[in-house]
Amino acid sequence: MLDSVFLHLLTVFMGFFAIMNPIANTPIFLSLTADDSESTTRKIAFRSLMLAFFIVVLFAILGKLIFQVFGISLPAFQITGGLIVLLIGYHMLQGNASSVHSLNESDQQSAIESKLSVAVSPLAMPLLAGPGTIATAMNFSASGSPLEMLVTIGAFAALCVLTYFIFIFGERFVTFIGAGALSVITRMMGLILAVIGVQMLIGGIHAAFPVN
Repeated sequence: MLDSVFLHLLTVFMGFFAIMNPIANTPIFLSLTADDSESTTRKIAFRSLMLAFFIVVLFAILGKLIFQVFGISLPAFQITGGLIVLLIGYHMLQGNASSVHSLNESDQQSAIESKLSVAVSPLAMPLLAGPGTIATAMNFSASGSPLEMLVTIGAFAALCVLTYFIFIFGERFVTFIGAGALSVITRMMGLILAVIGVQMLIGGIHAAFPVN
């Protein structure tokens, strides 16, 4: 019994890890938070992962019901997420810098709150808790048994903790390479993010209009 539970836990964790891919998302996270202070970066990482966790828990428990109630299909979710990621990637490709550092002190707090919005989009959704992650959570908890649901939620919680530390220690990379190299990486990550968005769009369109 314990062996089967452990094997299921390992399978769920590796499935989530492959879909969410925190290592590949770290350069994107660094580019999105390049102009932020250490405390703001930590807040963004924590907020994005907490949101991703609650989204996955919600869909693991009530995913099919939510889609049915609102008449949402997974392809529609993929297409919408792809458009969001594509727009964010295009913005990064332009090399647009944050305006936080050019504001006076009285306006900085509201600007920081605005920067924290990247924790919602594109980080929490659709990068961390995107269509693939949600579909994986729904699949692993499809039987509806309490044990499988707990294993699915526990595995994703462990992955969120791991991802947080990967994101946070990635700040050392920013300090090491300097501002010039980071600007290049920002544009590269913008291109990658745009490609990810296009791929999500293709996947959504293909699922919505399958070719026999």
